[in-house]
Amino acid sequence: MRIIAGNYRGKKLISPQRGDVRPTADRAREAVFNILNSRLDSAWPEYHLLDLFAGTGAFALEALSRGAASVCLVDINPADARKNTALFPQEQNKITLLSASAVALPPASRQFNLLFSDAPYKRSLSEPALISAYEQGWLAPGALCVIELEKNEVFAVPEAFELIDRRVYGLAQFLFLRLS
Repeated sequence: MRIIAGNYRGKKLISPQRGDVRPTADRAREAVFNILNSRLDSAWPEYHLLDLFAGTGAFALEALSRGAASVCLVDINPADARKNTALFPQEQNKITLLSASAVALPPASRQFNLLFSDAPYKRSLSEPALISAYEQGWLAPGALCVIELEKNEVFAVPEAFELIDRRVYGLAQFLFLRLS
């Protein structure tokens, strides 16, 4: 695993130590960021990313490398994310780690205009996590949300969101939603 682009391009990340962590493949992550670059309304420094089911933190750290203003990594066991965020000592003021269940988030203390969610495949956690982020006030109006699922996994778009794109890369599908 490595950072693909931005200030930390080529920086190696520590691979997951737990068998239940499945990082987004570098190629798929690169494709998603290419799509995001065409979908974002502003430049990266205007974005605050909420990364649900953060795992290793690779997605959030990629966003940080590209200039995101801040990232918040949420995982029930953030040990892998903690190891990788430690590799970015000069960015610590932009990184928040939260040890919490993504499907039962606490009330938000701030809002995010970009969300990435990569729940364990085929466990029906993506919808409840997105609803939790919305209902607990984590998402700013108009937030762009990227949901990674197994390519055949069914996802019912919650009423407050609009599906704007869907892409499949290998075993993964990526849904791009906008909070109405």
